[in-house]
Amino acid sequence: MIETILGLCIGIGLSAACGFRVFVPLFVMSIASLTGWFEPMKGFEWLAMPSVCIALAVATLCEVAAYYIPWVDNALDTIATPASMIAGTLATMAVSSGEMSQFASWAAAIIVGGGTAGVVQMNTVAARAVSTGTTGGIANPLLSTGELISAVVLSVLSFVVPVLVVIVVFLAIIFIVRWIRRKRAENLDHSTV
Repeated sequence: MIETILGLCIGIGLSAACGFRVFVPLFVMSIASLTGWFEPMKGFEWLAMPSVCIALAVATLCEVAAYYIPWVDNALDTIATPASMIAGTLATMAVSSGEMSQFASWAAAIIVGGGTAGVVQMNTVAARAVSTGTTGGIANPLLSTGELISAVVLSVLSFVVPVLVVIVVFLAIIFIVRWIRRKRAENLDHSTV
């Protein structure tokens, strides 16, 4: 039971990181697998292949670079939203415990992993829309940097202090939702004047 809860906590952290950047958590998982710090569940041994690690490194660099190109970052969000949910599901499944049945593991991975990644990604999309609308996209690179740092930190800390990461993720989601609502309200106030 403890392994299941711990696996879900790690999965939530990695999934939240997938909501910020799709490939960063998978790349961190691959590095952790290659160094022996993490052993993926059966069926996810491919994470420990050097060729997969290299491919994830290239994909990570491309994704990170694309988010620094004006207007491409907004367009990329249309692809990143479903991709982050898939990556969140896979990341959660790769760390899930063998104590659950295959069906229960996949159901938990889809609901918890995909759901967490989707919520975080939707918040980043909304934050980018607010940033683009209020600054004309000038502040978007700053936002992209924050998302990248969040993805890296969450990915690493998910393995080190998974329960703390879950608490931080939920608090951050609440904070971001409130910030977006406040910014939208301010924009509505300015547009009616």
